[in-house]
Amino acid sequence: MTDWLDEIKWTDDGLLPVIAQDDETGRVLMFAWMNRDSLAMSVEKGEAVYYSRSRQKLWHKGEESGHTQKIKSMRLDCDADVMLISIEQTGGIACHTGRESCFYKEFANGQWHDVDAVIKDPKDIYE
Repeated sequence: MTDWLDEIKWTDDGLLPVIAQDDETGRVLMFAWMNRDSLAMSVEKGEAVYYSRSRQKLWHKGEESGHTQKIKSMRLDCDADVMLISIEQTGGIACHTGRESCFYKEFANGQWHDVDAVIKDPKDIYE
């Protein structure tokens, strides 16, 4: 039997791009990366565990903020090189800026505008 992780087309540096989407609303909340270890751990825990490229380590979403992501489903695209996870976002905040979604900037009239309000000040989330 083939290991299910071997069916994924990982990048040359062993990563998989992952889009996290709210299970109820369908809104895209964030984009992150996973490696084999973080994906296996995500399946084991039932919560999203990503790989931080800047910190070069695994990152259990919500480990500091408490805003964990319970995985409802995982889908691999037709090329097996991008994954979409449907999640239940604890606390309604996925972004480190204190917003629901990391995609809160919208382009209009030649410039970017913040269109989503901050739900909770990051200073009150992170120590």
